[in-house]
Amino acid sequence: MRHVIALDVGGTGMKAALAAASGAVTPLLHQARRPTGRERGPDAVVEGILDFAAELRAHGEQHFGEPAAAVGVAVPGIVDEERGIAAYSANLGWRDVPLRQLLTERLGGIPVALGHDVRTGGLAEGRIGAGKGADRFLFVPLGTGIAGAIGIDGRVEAGAHGFAGEIGHIVVRPGGPACPCGQRGCLERFASAAAVSEAWAAACGDPEADAADCAKAVASGDPNAVRVWQEAVDALADGLVTALTLLDPRTLIIGGGLAEAGETLFTPLRDAVRRRVTFQKLPEIVPAALGDTSGCLGAGLLAWDLLDHINRTEVTP
Repeated sequence: MRHVIALDVGGTGMKAALAAASGAVTPLLHQARRPTGRERGPDAVVEGILDFAAELRAHGEQHFGEPAAAVGVAVPGIVDEERGIAAYSANLGWRDVPLRQLLTERLGGIPVALGHDVRTGGLAEGRIGAGKGADRFLFVPLGTGIAGAIGIDGRVEAGAHGFAGEIGHIVVRPGGPACPCGQRGCLERFASAAAVSEAWAAACGDPEADAADCAKAVASGDPNAVRVWQEAVDALADGLVTALTLLDPRTLIIGGGLAEAGETLFTPLRDAVRRRVTFQKLPEIVPAALGDTSGCLGAGLLAWDLLDHINRTEVTP
């Protein structure tokens, strides 16, 4: 059976699959996970990715009668998708890792597509998940940080330099807390799951408390939790309205750990965005549908898209 390798590399773990093509959906024939191994250093992480991919290729040969036709890989940080280079990742300690070349060489010359983790997850959400059928969407996962994927007619816009969609670094509170990006008052310093965890831990006096605990306290009516939560929602709404003013998406998809709070997040967020829009058209605001499989599914789509591009190029006179 013809299939591709789909690999989603995170800061602490890797999720992988062998994916078959079936119309607009990419069924996962085989799934596996393992630690990224970043504690052993950046070179060990790269070697672990290459080993994992080689094992997946062997599994495909053994169980599906042929090796994978291509590889799709999603990685965090700054990604030069055109050149296939993982340019920078603070979590993994990478700088200018030629990951596409290394994987191609390790796997016998098969084509490799490299993508940014959030844009790759957004590709899956837009094409086969919560944004399916929308010609324009914005995918915003609220995790340790905040990033975004701008969807246009079934593809995701990377931008001229690979920075498109970095909504987490819109300044929503000028002069606010310093952000690792070098600015002050960035959205992710107020509305990421990490920011809510930090604020709630300080408010409740429990250093182990996190955003999920805050959401539970909000649901039970705790006034301190409601205050912390509303401050995050207001900052998020400010950032989202800026984004929708620029992009005019039809669907706004919210994912990541904070979205797991369900209507505890979505009800006040929809209200906050609605109050802020004037001339803008209010998009449908929906939760992500694919959970932590979005990166793997998106990596599979990247691989199949690459094969389609190669096939079209080969038949063009």
